[in-house]
Amino acid sequence: MTIQDYMTDLGRRARHASRAMGRADTATKNRALTLIAAAILRDAPMLRAANQRDLDAAATAGLAPALLDRLSLSDQAIATMAEGLRQIAALADPIGEISDMKFQPSGIQVGQMRVPLGVIGIIYEARPNVTVDAAGLCIKS
Repeated sequence: MTIQDYMTDLGRRARHASRAMGRADTATKNRALTLIAAAILRDAPMLRAANQRDLDAAATAGLAPALLDRLSLSDQAIATMAEGLRQIAALADPIGEISDMKFQPSGIQVGQMRVPLGVIGIIYEARPNVTVDAAGLCIKS
């Protein structure tokens, strides 16, 4: 499978999943966030082992020490990722919020309503915690 085929397939599957996530209520999204936080803590040894493999491969590839440092996941970083998800779960759900409601001269009411994001792509370098932060915010919104 080419990278283009892989990304096309991934995009299609993400689009399908986004439809279900767009219909999720606040309690469901918050539960997902807290379950992911618990799984991160539960699976911390596995995450550290996978991260070490990434660090070894990156060092072998000659990545700069500063980049290796950003790639590294410490116990504290893992705990912070889980706490970040719990904090996102505690935030108010923005979906469905209506703002800037105005009456037009014709009598109709016009406003802005927050709706689910849909599918997004995130490009970043060497910060595994960004994956969790970004995913948490996407789930919530």
